[in-house]
Amino acid sequence: MFAIDNGAFSGFKRDAFLRKLEREASRISLCRFVAVPDVVVIGPHGPVGDARRTLEVFEYWYPQLCDWPLALVAQDGQENLPIPWDLIKAVFIGGSTAWKLSHHAAAVIRAAKSIGKWVHAGRVNTPGRFEYFEQLGVDSIDGQGLSQYTWMRKAIYEAATKPTLFSKPDLEIEGEAA
Repeated sequence: MFAIDNGAFSGFKRDAFLRKLEREASRISLCRFVAVPDVVVIGPHGPVGDARRTLEVFEYWYPQLCDWPLALVAQDGQENLPIPWDLIKAVFIGGSTAWKLSHHAAAVIRAAKSIGKWVHAGRVNTPGRFEYFEQLGVDSIDGQGLSQYTWMRKAIYEAATKPTLFSKPDLEIEGEAA
């Protein structure tokens, strides 16, 4: 299985995106989702997703991409707008870091999971974000930090495998096996 991102966070390149789809067309049955192009702008505190413009762009791209399993990139402002659930197979949690970690994004994740959609979170670049999205039940993540830095992957592994008070095997409580 694989997924195709559109690269909008670092600058959408239409021709490169279309070439990638053409190159992968023979493997469409293995594709989990294609992130439909979204709109990202540079705000005073860094990149910010624009959910309204992203929905407009989705309407443009949908007829051209409808043979692929599509993902809507949910981002800043999505909480006030509809999600085309019937047209998508997945939700890609994008946008600013503040929005991505907000209760609005958590609500989108819960809604998507409740109706059986795949949920992917982008730019999960720290062990803390990994744990956060894991607890919310996302199905997949990406992040340049995780792919480049061994210490991040090691920290996630150690957090996941470290024994806790409640994970010790064979404890007896008041003479009964736990």
